Amino acid sequence: MRIALDAMGGDRGSEMAIQGALAAVGGRKDLRVVLVGPQHLLEQQLAEHARGQGDALDRISVHHAAEVITMDDSPVDAVRKKKEATIMVGFDLVKNGEADALVSAGNSGATMAAAVRKLGRLPGVSRPGIASFFPTLKKPVMLMDIGANVDCRPQHLYQFAVMASSCSRLLLKHERPRVGLLSNGEETGKGNALVKETHELLKKSPLHFIGNVEGRDVYRGDVDVVVCDGFVGNISLKISEGLAEAAMQMLKREIMKTWRAKLGYLLIREAFAGFKKQVDYAEYGGAPLLGIDGTGIICHGASNAVAIRNAIEVAASMVHNRINDAIVEALGEFAA
Repeated sequence: MRIALDAMGGDRGSEMAIQGALAAVGGRKDLRVVLVGPQHLLEQQLAEHARGQGDALDRISVHHAAEVITMDDSPVDAVRKKKEATIMVGFDLVKNGEADALVSAGNSGATMAAAVRKLGRLPGVSRPGIASFFPTLKKPVMLMDIGANVDCRPQHLYQFAVMASSCSRLLLKHERPRVGLLSNGEETGKGNALVKETHELLKKSPLHFIGNVEGRDVYRGDVDVVVCDGFVGNISLKISEGLAEAAMQMLKREIMKTWRAKLGYLLIREAFAGFKKQVDYAEYGGAPLLGIDGTGIICHGASNAVAIRNAIEVAASMVHNRINDAIVEALGEFAA
């Protein structure tokens, strides 16, 4: 299994990518990582971080890429003009069979645009999308789309449901994923025109559609796949990330106010650490690009080494479980 890693895309620099790659190959002997970026710089940093890790170093290589697409770049312009950028070169490796997947913590819009440009779409897919894992009181839920498509038609949301359902079944081991449509109310008549029309499509489909779900239902764990357009999905994602971060800060602030609270923290710090781990985006790795004719994972821009390692694991799992084959089969079977 060969995973290409955009070593220059994240906010924290190439060292986090290298540490994440070393952790990933250190845990799996069948895994190889190709670092994509300036060859001299990456080889120098890799040698520094891999001291005493001979086995791991043997499973990491470097592929040169001279340019980087920044977070401030226009995705469309950057993909057109920066042909030697790490994201572009990484997807070339996937296209040419030199890598099985690409992982990037760079510009998400450019990553999606590059994936479509280099790899194309799967048969039957109108628009690829980005899925994301959310923690719940039970198993993680998959939400799609989280930002790739801000203006959608019912057909697009229907395909998101099919693709995310296939991915949830194979990655999260939900035998028959329960699909919900994100709306402002559970009642069938609630929602805008897009939601109402999509509801009718999903109701008639072979998917396990349980109806509309509200935002508060997502975290209860009673739905496995939540479908929405990228505008709503991205706002939901950012609010959730902000809430988790704010909750941790509020708890820390309250703990520091009194000695009793500090003493109580000593007694429950294991539970506190467990909660922090559950809501930490790093534990979920990255967001799969679904609908492209290949495998790509988008990481959070601020990804640390743990997030990079887990994203590589998600990419390897997608390839191993042949997610794209399942999506094509499901789209053919569930054609609206």
